[in-house]
Amino acid sequence: MAQKQEGLIYKKHPLRRVGNMIYYGSMADPYIIFMQVKETRTEKDRAVATKVSVELQRTAPDLRSRDRVVKRSEKDSLYAAMDVSAIWLERALSGKL
Repeated sequence: MAQKQEGLIYKKHPLRRVGNMIYYGSMADPYIIFMQVKETRTEKDRAVATKVSVELQRTAPDLRSRDRVVKRSEKDSLYAAMDVSAIWLERALSGKL
């Protein structure tokens, strides 16, 4: 029997991309990371992110969208954004905010 593929996993959390938006974490958890690629440049026929907005957000459905944001930052590469995202998400989910 075929196993269900979950998609991309980064450091034990799901990673989903929709256009220029990236969601890191599970909506079943109390926190997720929302990233948005704001600027890109072309290198060897590929788009490379040069400005990425990162937000740690609560997933509670009863909160307004602006009240969900716990932390916010802007990074100059997707690598730097993923690095800070992994740290923020682990700290938030372990209660060490």
